[in-house]
Amino acid sequence: MATSLLPLAGGSATAAPRGRLLPPPLDRGDTVGLVSPSAATDDPLDLQLAQEAMEALGFKVKTGPHLASRRGHLAGTDAERAGDLNAMFADKSVKAIICARGGSGAARVLPLLDYDLIRRNPKVLLGYSDITALHNALLAQAGLISFHGPIGSGSWNSFNADQFRRVFFDREAMQYRNVADVGDELVQRRNRTVTISGGRARGELVGGNLTVLTALAGSPYLPDFTGKILFLEDVSEAPYRIDRMFSTLKLMGALDRIAGLIFGECTDCDPGGGYGSLTLPQIFDDHVKPLKIPAYRGAMIGHIRQQFIVPVGGRVEMDADAGTFRLLEPVFREA
Repeated sequence: MATSLLPLAGGSATAAPRGRLLPPPLDRGDTVGLVSPSAATDDPLDLQLAQEAMEALGFKVKTGPHLASRRGHLAGTDAERAGDLNAMFADKSVKAIICARGGSGAARVLPLLDYDLIRRNPKVLLGYSDITALHNALLAQAGLISFHGPIGSGSWNSFNADQFRRVFFDREAMQYRNVADVGDELVQRRNRTVTISGGRARGELVGGNLTVLTALAGSPYLPDFTGKILFLEDVSEAPYRIDRMFSTLKLMGALDRIAGLIFGECTDCDPGGGYGSLTLPQIFDDHVKPLKIPAYRGAMIGHIRQQFIVPVGGRVEMDADAGTFRLLEPVFREA
């Protein structure tokens, strides 16, 4: 087994806590905080739509002071963005934190977050893409389960809104199975899962966006991968870059430790022009099949219109032959 870089610590981060910390459940009428921990938003209408979507779901909304700020491509300085997050965790009136968008920059705030404060005030955090940095840091440094799913300014279509209600209001023991969408095709093409290696596995979910995840290598903001179910997605990455990132996961010891792998969508990740580009199936054959663990691709996770809301740190069972996974334990503490 390759030597792992994961235990290496840096900055002011504390040792990873033992066990998982469950956030309290949500109810209609609660107040949620809307923050921008990553990139700035180009159009103020997007922030208005994010607030309206949360209100349509039944919440009151409190906006972070720097929600609409800009410093270069970032939504304010690192201190401002981290300050908004810390303040939302500290605010007793705020029951959940919704990230307005992803983009880039969340990793910059990780050393500035108050993980002792977060452990004392656990609450739901929702977002995806660049928010992967926050999900992994919260799990590694506070043991907190958070949720990989739609951003505030993204599409709140009927599927995503229904996922939200089932996960957060009904506290359903979710079973994640792709929507069967044949359309006018003779056989299903959209939302199709493909088995890489068959079988079932159980473990806690870790992962998120592949690019953001691998950029945390060697930091104290990645959880232990031992026995975990790794889920991944990405967007606009050439296959050679996907291959390089899988090589990173292999070299850091992560792939040798996981119990199973769920790959969502890699949107716009087709080979470019030229000769000799590896394809994604070849990359999975090279890096995943030799692990001899259950693995499949095509789950409704990623930069797509209809998205699963996945608890990072939640314990699941996956079935790579069926292309499904299901929650085994509650992901909210008792009210």
